[in-house]
Amino acid sequence: MANGSEVHYDQTLVEKSLWISLGNIRGVGPQTFCQLLNVFGSPSHIYAASLKQLKEVVSDQIACEINQGVNHDALADSLHWLSLASNHLVTLADAEYPQALLEIADPPPFLYAKGNLALLNQPSIAIVGSRNASVQGEKNAEAFAHDLCGYGLCIVSGLALGIDGAAHRGALKAGGATIAVVGTGLDIVYPAKHRDLAHQIVERGLVVSEFALGTPSKPQNFPKRNRIISGLSLGCLVVEANLQSGSQITARMAAEQGREIFAIPGSIHSPMSKGCHQLIKQGAKLVDCLQDIAEELKLNEKLNQLENETVAKANRPDSSKEENSSNLIVKIMGFEAMTLEQIVTISGLTVSEVSSMLMLLELEGKLASLAGGQYQKIV
Repeated sequence: MANGSEVHYDQTLVEKSLWISLGNIRGVGPQTFCQLLNVFGSPSHIYAASLKQLKEVVSDQIACEINQGVNHDALADSLHWLSLASNHLVTLADAEYPQALLEIADPPPFLYAKGNLALLNQPSIAIVGSRNASVQGEKNAEAFAHDLCGYGLCIVSGLALGIDGAAHRGALKAGGATIAVVGTGLDIVYPAKHRDLAHQIVERGLVVSEFALGTPSKPQNFPKRNRIISGLSLGCLVVEANLQSGSQITARMAAEQGREIFAIPGSIHSPMSKGCHQLIKQGAKLVDCLQDIAEELKLNEKLNQLENETVAKANRPDSSKEENSSNLIVKIMGFEAMTLEQIVTISGLTVSEVSSMLMLLELEGKLASLAGGQYQKIV
């Protein structure tokens, strides 16, 4: 291994290394990767296949590279990164893989992730827009992100300057959840100006990328990452965008993926409004208040349904505990701040159940969300 010293990794990391190795082969993009998985079943079976079998599925060049086997020395840095706390590789074979991405045409075979994996399957909405946003545009993005968190939505964006950064900040200020989908390796923060913001997101949310560690900022990577931003989301809100904005690409991908498109109008004289106006002409829903999005996504109905289900469960006798989940969580918490993971571990409930209960208890004024993804009972 690196530096001539032998390093031993557990079997899970060794299996993850096969996914990374296969993804690093030139010409093996998401579609080719999934084609190989459909034929052989798993990366281990792909690497165990004969050259003849591989050539029946992929080009001769790709088949020959796979047939040469895995260069574990070349994966040393990636394996070391994965061995560190809060760093993950989420593959199509993992339960944590976002179900929403399985609905798109070219889901990434795996994602590098840093932070809270549970957010990958939380209902989300994308907020995107111009890097050269106006002051009002950034305020709008931050305000919408803040208020949408009140519906239990996770805010997804791209960590870029301007609207993206404002959306992430709005979610964090609300004590809500946010996912940053980046176009570089996760060992690189781009733009560098958002280094502190990226660290805050890791502590209280999640940063993900399909690109290998060490991948620098490249123009061609950002349209690729945009399909993940839209794919993770129920809908996509474009706050400010010119006609050539990358946000237009995200919106187009969202439409192709069957997601709802929202756009905030602006002055007819502002170049930053042209993209939004074009989207509205093409059928995007014009948004000037939170209720426009809530109605389209039926957020009020879903919130009421969640509350009704919670009440029904609370009124249903529980022979094993003789108390409903809501009371159980309040009892567990005592008066010390706790993270979602700690509550899940102690309560024995699922992440989904605890997340729903925490949101309702916060709405009822029984809990408060704190910095660092913690919750505390209100006396």
